[in-house]
Amino acid sequence: MHLVELLAPAKNLECGLAAVNHGADAVYIGAPRFGARAAAGNSLQDIEQLCRYAHRFRAKVLIALNTLLTDDELLEAEKLAWSLYEAGADALILQDMGLLEVDLPPMALHASTQTDNRTAERVVFLQQAGFSRVVLARELSLAQIADIASRTEVELEAFVHGALCVSYSGQCYISQAMCGRSANRGACAQYCRLPYDLEDADGTKILRDKHLLSLKDLDLSDFLFPMMQAGVSSFKIEGRLKDLYYVKNITAYYRRKLDAILDKEENYKQASSGKTRFFFEPDPAKTFRRGSTDYFFDRRKSGLTQPDTPKSMGETFGTVTDVGPNYIDVSSTCSMANGDGISFFSTQGNLSGFRVNRVEGRRIFPASMPALLKPGDRLYRNQDAAFEKLLEAKSSERHIALKWEIAETDNGFRLIVEDKDNVSVARDFDIEKQAAHKPEEAVENILRNLSKLGDTIYQSESLSLHFSKPYFIPASRLSAWRRELIADLDAAREKGYRRPEKAERQLPSLQSIQLDYRANVLNRKAKLFYEKAGAQGVMPAFEAKAEEGVPLMFCKFCIKYEMGCCPKLAAPSKWKEPWFLKHNNQRFKLFFDCKRCEMQLFKA
Repeated sequence: MHLVELLAPAKNLECGLAAVNHGADAVYIGAPRFGARAAAGNSLQDIEQLCRYAHRFRAKVLIALNTLLTDDELLEAEKLAWSLYEAGADALILQDMGLLEVDLPPMALHASTQTDNRTAERVVFLQQAGFSRVVLARELSLAQIADIASRTEVELEAFVHGALCVSYSGQCYISQAMCGRSANRGACAQYCRLPYDLEDADGTKILRDKHLLSLKDLDLSDFLFPMMQAGVSSFKIEGRLKDLYYVKNITAYYRRKLDAILDKEENYKQASSGKTRFFFEPDPAKTFRRGSTDYFFDRRKSGLTQPDTPKSMGETFGTVTDVGPNYIDVSSTCSMANGDGISFFSTQGNLSGFRVNRVEGRRIFPASMPALLKPGDRLYRNQDAAFEKLLEAKSSERHIALKWEIAETDNGFRLIVEDKDNVSVARDFDIEKQAAHKPEEAVENILRNLSKLGDTIYQSESLSLHFSKPYFIPASRLSAWRRELIADLDAAREKGYRRPEKAERQLPSLQSIQLDYRANVLNRKAKLFYEKAGAQGVMPAFEAKAEEGVPLMFCKFCIKYEMGCCPKLAAPSKWKEPWFLKHNNQRFKLFFDCKRCEMQLFKA
């Protein structure tokens, strides 16, 4: 039986609780410090509360501790790891190999995607180093994932939804080089989302003011079963900086997708407990989304960028038919509501927007009339007020099914309750037995009172009676017994919860290779780790010693291919190389490694 995990993001406790309630089998959240999203740290108290809640559903809480660390920070990170263990966390997501050389608690370790996990050889190395799970690079195809799974035994986690970095994760140094903000230390300045001019070697402008490195968002929702068959066990939604609406909507969307597969495939099983019911229709287009792409999942393709804006345009909404002094007439099949956010591209090509103040039929009255809007302009909705209102209310329920059994004893009755995880508790209650004058009503009374589970995480599924004859039991007694059994069951489930075990560590081998700045070695412990593995030369991380003239980005994405100028497709360009990207007074040279089908970016 293969366990299938839906892994959802949480920037804070509220998002984490919502993720669990909307069907996540696991949640990943930032530690108070040292997470790869510096703006998404959380207190130990909040993490402990999230762990207690998630574990009730057998859902796991994974902690992002995945930045590079200085020598001075290692001790603090070690202490923090123990605090997280004591708070109930299930696993640590790490990037810095120096942490493997300190005294970590007996927790499962996951290799962050920042450790650049593109090959089977790399995944084998990390497995030998003691990681129980590896988060795969987003650039991998289905065939590459299957190959890695066939040659390794470690759990494989893969992104299925959300933002894409244009560079291989952990291999982007442009932010550090240009403004001292290290992506590997959680402070990325997002140079990939900036507008650039593209110039050739003669200074000819090929493109102007386009977001040439800003990729669309990943969406692999149509490939979940092939990914399961290939060996993926954890399906990850990106978004530790995303809001509550995004977490609810996207988690629910993938929960439904996975449940549809699990209902048909007997060899696969949900990794946590409980069935989730939704009170809205999940729709990825309704929350933050830069378009969508399946990236390189089945083959290399163009159309990967959203060159006109790095922002979320929203869903296609309609077309302007008329513009009045204080209104806009729209041709649209969508319902419209006060509070909707509408976006459009101005004649200058900039994404603009306005808020809907009032709607009359197909006529919109904006809160502030936008300039430069004209008939024929296409509109998008990036904020759906009616949809958000659904998400603000109770939008889901998650329950664990129970089976009740009540049997006659010499001195009263024995009550037994068992949940879907086969956890059961029983109690004997001494009470004078009263024969039921109305047998059918007596049975209905027992069923009704045992099913009153209120705000608990349980839902009654069945009731079995083992009586010699029908008995009447007062509702007050049944309610009291139910409360006692549910408290016992809660305690039994808590006691029976088992965190994942830490994997055994072997001695990985690098076979005397040289490691340059891309190994991201920022502290002495990380250097020691690689030297033990056989590395003969270990250069310091870019953050410790900035290298001149080295690539600042390593990308599978290629601008030449995106523009239809790939020489492998017999489509050479007319522009002289090298090409350059220019933003204000900053200039970068592009190098196309056609043998490897990769693109590199240098400071010019």
